[in-house]
Amino acid sequence: MIEYLSANMWQVWAVVAVLGLILELSSGDFFIICFAIGACGAAIVSPFAGFYVQLAVFAVVTALSIFQVRPFALRYLHRGDSDRVSNADALMGRTGRVVETVKAQGYGRVAIDGDVWKAVSHETQDIPVDANVRVVGRESTIITVEPVNG
Repeated sequence: MIEYLSANMWQVWAVVAVLGLILELSSGDFFIICFAIGACGAAIVSPFAGFYVQLAVFAVVTALSIFQVRPFALRYLHRGDSDRVSNADALMGRTGRVVETVKAQGYGRVAIDGDVWKAVSHETQDIPVDANVRVVGRESTIITVEPVNG
């Protein structure tokens, strides 16, 4: 088995490259793919070079990928990510449905996209169950809502 693998190292490098691509799918930060590119480079030279040369090619191509390919990929494939809001800030302006009456100057519960949030209202009257509301503010994990007419 060892003799077979040493004679066909390109297969080992191909497996490393495929594993790197699979792991990259789960992370998406274009770092692991650089190792997959390095493994492809080592697979290309494996029929012509010894194991240590293959390792050197793997290291050099991986390093070049990290410093050349990764910044290029991040720049063109993650455009506008810094402008994208996330977590509770993404709730601002969204509409939801009251699932527990929001008391005047008190608390209630509002469902937005399947998540239930603790909510307050600045209204002088209660907001009843099944009423549609819009998120107008947020304090930690408590959202401020107002009724939506219509």
